[in-house]
Amino acid sequence: MREMTPADLDAVLAIEQSVQHYPWTRGQFADSLNAGHWCQVDEADGGLRGYAILMPAVDEVELLTIGVAASQQRKGLGRTMLREMLELARERSMRRVFLEVRPSNTAAVSLYRSAGFAEVGLRRGYYRDANGSEDALVMACDLGGDGNG
Repeated sequence: MREMTPADLDAVLAIEQSVQHYPWTRGQFADSLNAGHWCQVDEADGGLRGYAILMPAVDEVELLTIGVAASQQRKGLGRTMLREMLELARERSMRRVFLEVRPSNTAAVSLYRSAGFAEVGLRRGYYRDANGSEDALVMACDLGGDGNG
């Protein structure tokens, strides 16, 4: 993976819009870049295959979003990207990673559990959906760092 740049926004947005029911906007991705979030993309054969964004806060980070192009799903790329993002957090002396995920996204929940995430909370009505809203599972993964870079 490599750092996302403004030149990647169109390709990232195209993936996001094709794989998410309620996609982020171009502005949200640009805001993450401008805020200094850890924005990464996976690229192969001249095209982007996926992206992920971590938002650091002291010695913890939140996985804001991760997406894999539809044509690249079910090939282990999401697992590889998640592993690389966790390693990036470890390298930067983070102690824990948090994320929110829809309980109905069973593939993602399974992926996160297999990567060492555990449920630590629930946010009621967090996500929009066709029926109004859906709760979010809050999950966390301890990285074992001491936070002292």
